[in-house]
Amino acid sequence: MSSFATLSLTISAALVGLGLIAPSHPSFVAHAAPPAQDISRGPSGLPLPRFVSLKSGRVNSRIGPGINYSVEWLYLKPGLPMEVIQEYDNWRRVRDADGSEGWVNQSLLSGRRTAIAAPWQKGKDARIDLLAEPDESARVLAMLEPGVIGTIRACDGKWCEMTFDGHTGWISQSQVWGAYPGELVKD
Repeated sequence: MSSFATLSLTISAALVGLGLIAPSHPSFVAHAAPPAQDISRGPSGLPLPRFVSLKSGRVNSRIGPGINYSVEWLYLKPGLPMEVIQEYDNWRRVRDADGSEGWVNQSLLSGRRTAIAAPWQKGKDARIDLLAEPDESARVLAMLEPGVIGTIRACDGKWCEMTFDGHTGWISQSQVWGAYPGELVKD
């Protein structure tokens, strides 16, 4: 490993330890340990970072934790997965699949797990298969467009059983944004 990469990893680890970036921050994600190891907890007692979804179809994302801070984003899609990366009182600092961050009142967030199929493939000619079984050679139930949102039923660390528009099947966990690599999820 180059001295630059080692320095970058050391700085990223220090920033995570100080709570200034989350372990999933782009500067740290390639080197992050699986979420099951050394889980940090926020003031709520819940793990940080963690995935949640939006309850409402109109959610303001603010530049700070309070209604006196200006609105930076307005989310219009209920069920959109968000990653909680920080907590302050009843406000949660969240990150969306595009990397945008802001503060949302916790009452507008749900513990219901949703995920986006390969949002990094949006606009590309990509094919994401929803399979009948958690096996690459399984029958294809549906072909998903990158960016489509589904509900997670369960993840075993490698595969997620999800429902997309009434179609339930399996998708590789590496192809979703809404579940960490290796994370176990039960509905």
